[in-house]
Amino acid sequence: MKLLMIPTANLEQRIKEEMESNPALEEGEGEEDEAPEIQEDTAPESEPEVVEADGEIEKEAPEEDVKVEDDVDMSDYYDEDDEGVSDYKTEDPSEFHDPENDKKSVPVAVSSSFHEYLASQVGMLDLDERQQQIALHLIGSLDDDGYLRREMNAIIDDLAFRQNINTDEEELNQILHEVQKLDPAGTGARTLEECLLLQLKRREEPNAYTEMAILILQKNFDLFAKKHYTRLQEILGIEPERLRKIIDEIVKLNPKPGSAYTGNTNEPQLTIIPDFILTNTNGELQLSLSSRNTPELRISKHFREMMQHYSKTKNKTKNDKEAIFFVKQKIDSAKWFVDAIRSRYDTMLLTMQTILELQKDYLSTGDETLMKPMILKDVADRTGLDISTISRVVNSKYVQTEFGTIPLKYFFSESLSTDSGEEVSTREVKRILSDLIGAEDKVDPISDQRLTEILNQRGYNVARRTVAKYREQLNIPVARLRKEL
Repeated sequence: MKLLMIPTANLEQRIKEEMESNPALEEGEGEEDEAPEIQEDTAPESEPEVVEADGEIEKEAPEEDVKVEDDVDMSDYYDEDDEGVSDYKTEDPSEFHDPENDKKSVPVAVSSSFHEYLASQVGMLDLDERQQQIALHLIGSLDDDGYLRREMNAIIDDLAFRQNINTDEEELNQILHEVQKLDPAGTGARTLEECLLLQLKRREEPNAYTEMAILILQKNFDLFAKKHYTRLQEILGIEPERLRKIIDEIVKLNPKPGSAYTGNTNEPQLTIIPDFILTNTNGELQLSLSSRNTPELRISKHFREMMQHYSKTKNKTKNDKEAIFFVKQKIDSAKWFVDAIRSRYDTMLLTMQTILELQKDYLSTGDETLMKPMILKDVADRTGLDISTISRVVNSKYVQTEFGTIPLKYFFSESLSTDSGEEVSTREVKRILSDLIGAEDKVDPISDQRLTEILNQRGYNVARRTVAKYREQLNIPVARLRKEL
């Protein structure tokens, strides 16, 4: 079950960990004839006994405690006819395997953080050594968006207790003003209003609308934030077209200057690796698993030779029996792991093929209105697997399609009844809702009540509160905040 939950991007690392802890398991790369791999029929039916993590056997154990049968059936450990190819490797590659997806490397972005980028600029400010220490402390107090959220008194206390630097609010504000000169513009602001003003005031080539934009932010920020444009026109005494151009100057600014720096992260950026590849050839959908799901694993040739040598040894010493006990444990553990990988392969393939059957219309076109309502139980009933198993399969798994890489969880949605009694996916309703809002007149946006009426006219039985819930799930603001000039 644990292997089933691991996404493809982490499977390779899990296999490496297993090989490091079990010397009897190794990854084959075209040398099957030299080191035969186990067959499915040799896989143990139950998980092997637990042994010491380091593989050591207590030397003080009495001989009778090391239970090793004198007659070991070597067919379980060494087979001359074993070609070393797991059953999941013998499947039709054109049906299950994508040969173009054989790359093993996972790109990881390496870069400095946003705060490190700011700290590298401190030396260019007109500050002495003590003031630079205060500036670096202020930079460390900024959040990832570039804002200073902490109170000045708290920062003064931190400087006194942690760095033995005594300062006051006046000096701290002066140094903060210097920090606000760093790139990107808007860094060090304490409010959104201050952030936007810092960016406008640093314009190298201000235009005719910059001064009015600064005036609006300084005197009428609340009216601007709430999009009360008619009231702004009356106060400023300007025509709608001029106000629109002034507003355009403001909305082009970055409300989160920290995000402007591409290295704004302290963690590596993960790359999504699809677990399944879905291709559409003249209307025929073909499903394949990523090559990372089919590792070439085999039992170590050295360990098999040790077992073969043991079978030919007649008079076994205590050390021989202890060595064979260790070898047997490791080989059984390796067999179990390979069998678990095979089970993961089969279960993932069966689950995705069932999802493909249920969502064939959507996966053929990419049209969300064709997506059918589907829950975990629907897939579990068709596959004969437990719901918890299906949940593990779809968790953190992705399928690559011609219209994007999609998480498997995306295919699951609740149903909604229409006037005709037909069950449709809630994703279909969300898509229609998104299209209606996308095509609306931004001068007069459609209210939630009006959206509800339109959907009801089209046969979808939804309430206004349901429309509001779907709109929020789509990260679409209310009509008032969607208004434009």
